[in-house]
Amino acid sequence: MFGLADLVSLIISAFIILPVVSFLRESGYLIISALFGVKNPRLTIGSGPRFKKIGIFDIRKYYHMYSWFSFDSLKKENRFAYICIYAGPILINLVFALTINVLLANGFLENYRTFWERFIFYVFYFVLLDSVPMFTVNGKPNNGMVLYEMLRYGKRTDYNDEPFIPATTDVEEEVQEQMEKIEEIIEDEKKSDSHPRS
Repeated sequence: MFGLADLVSLIISAFIILPVVSFLRESGYLIISALFGVKNPRLTIGSGPRFKKIGIFDIRKYYHMYSWFSFDSLKKENRFAYICIYAGPILINLVFALTINVLLANGFLENYRTFWERFIFYVFYFVLLDSVPMFTVNGKPNNGMVLYEMLRYGKRTDYNDEPFIPATTDVEEEVQEQMEKIEEIIEDEKKSDSHPRS
């Protein structure tokens, strides 16, 4: 039976654990790409219009489960670099999950055991979806499929025109266009409020 305690657990999972796990996953791209001299990296947190930009972090107004990484180029661009970058989200989530698991197994974090066990569950869920080679929305490959193709063929072979990791410059252009449209809508609403219909 689904009770009040289950509802609280669901809310914690949806609004705390999943956004944090998603952020950790995307930070895997950031950390690994930094080793290869990433240019113009950005970690976008949330969706919708921009709320605030702080350094490389682009914080959006709406639900923060969605996070993604973008960059323009690498100083050291080669097949090995891209294999490492695509493996980054899997590796960082594994490191966090295994570290927390070891701490729990050795009696640490006992006061919050249920929370951390749920956290580990979602981390491994993300690792599973990232690791098993498959195609996702619009025929885009997941990290596992990209890694498989890079290791087997030396390149992506899915014939999808969109880049797997978007360019920060392109993302910024989209944000600016979106913000301009929002400002136009706000201006139109102000004009219609100042001229009420009779």
